Amino acid sequence: MIEVVRIPVLEDNYIWLAHDDVSGETVVIDPAEAAPVLAEADRRGWRIGQIWNTHWHGDHIGGNAAIKAATGCLVTGPAAEAAKIPTLDRMVGEGDVVHIGAVAAHVLEVPAHTAGHIAYYLPEAGIAFVGDTLFAMGCGRLFEGTPAQMWTNMQRLAALPSETIVYCAHEYTQANGRYARVAEPDNQAVIDRMREVDALRAQGQATVPTTIALELATNPFMRADSVETLARRRAEKDIFRG
Repeated sequence: MIEVVRIPVLEDNYIWLAHDDVSGETVVIDPAEAAPVLAEADRRGWRIGQIWNTHWHGDHIGGNAAIKAATGCLVTGPAAEAAKIPTLDRMVGEGDVVHIGAVAAHVLEVPAHTAGHIAYYLPEAGIAFVGDTLFAMGCGRLFEGTPAQMWTNMQRLAALPSETIVYCAHEYTQANGRYARVAEPDNQAVIDRMREVDALRAQGQATVPTTIALELATNPFMRADSVETLARRRAEKDIFRG
């Protein structure tokens, strides 16, 4: 129903193209840069109609202006961060719904990494674009929020159907997994997953997207049993050099 294409840019960012075969519409999620996006869409013969931003950081909105100028697309992003995203056409928050073709994407407010961070959940397609809130085996740094907010985010995302495919915006899995082995040294699922991750990275392959089920089994932040545990793990991960 929705085809999602990964575009690696910068050092470890992923831009996502989501394409609806029925309507022919394409959405760009968190474009750090414009040129690779325009080139990939052109190569596939896809028409870019929208950009969806999850938060204001430059490595998520840096391509907005040039893509908008080239395609005339509509830019959607968090209302709470509108002052920091000058290219926004449509400001959204919790409970709002946007569409790619006829497929609905529900906006979830997931603040902590930034104060107004949002995610886009497409239940019909079984996918979610989570920006820098949930990573494979990790979560975003708490630049503008609190451990309690991130705890709430983890619980909300954990409640999505386990088969939900999760598209995060960075290739952080290997570093996150090294910490996960320290946080939960007896978790065999973490050990097994890291064998796969290390093998993929050795071949230069991506380790995302992930799934809610996989994160429930191996992500020390989603698996934290309290706000206090998440706060301690986040503080440890911030200085972890393993």
